Amino acid sequence: MKYTRLTKEQLEELHQEFINFLATQSITADEWEDIKKNKPEVAEQELDVFSDLVWLGVLNKVQYLEHISPQQIHLFQCNEKSMRLIALRIQNKAVDFTTKEGFNWLRDNLLSDSVEFFNAKKDYSDDKHLDIFKMIQAGANITKGELFNYFANLVKGA
Repeated sequence: MKYTRLTKEQLEELHQEFINFLATQSITADEWEDIKKNKPEVAEQELDVFSDLVWLGVLNKVQYLEHISPQQIHLFQCNEKSMRLIALRIQNKAVDFTTKEGFNWLRDNLLSDSVEFFNAKKDYSDDKHLDIFKMIQAGANITKGELFNYFANLVKGA
């Protein structure tokens, strides 16, 4: 298994897609019940393969990731061959970007010397999807890129 198995809740949400997946392998509902009962290791393998296919479909569509912690914001644009990073950091422990107040503070103090900006580009390893997956596992969230684009325009204009 390349990624992680979908949770029970995720599998329940994708019930119809899983039925279609089994159908592509000519596995009927009755056969699936038999496999679960008499060959649990085969059932586990089918769940793993399905999970990897779902993850690959999701990872193929990822364009932006965000990872926000109390004193840092990491915004990623996932391009074809590389990832662009815009990062913000503050040393002020009284400000917490994960709260509404901290975000408001950032908005009001964006151009102050206490906010540090970083801009970087990083090539993917041999496996772009696995790189993105590891970032999600480490706490990054898939987004539509509003925050990234806001700061990209701000950095460009500075």
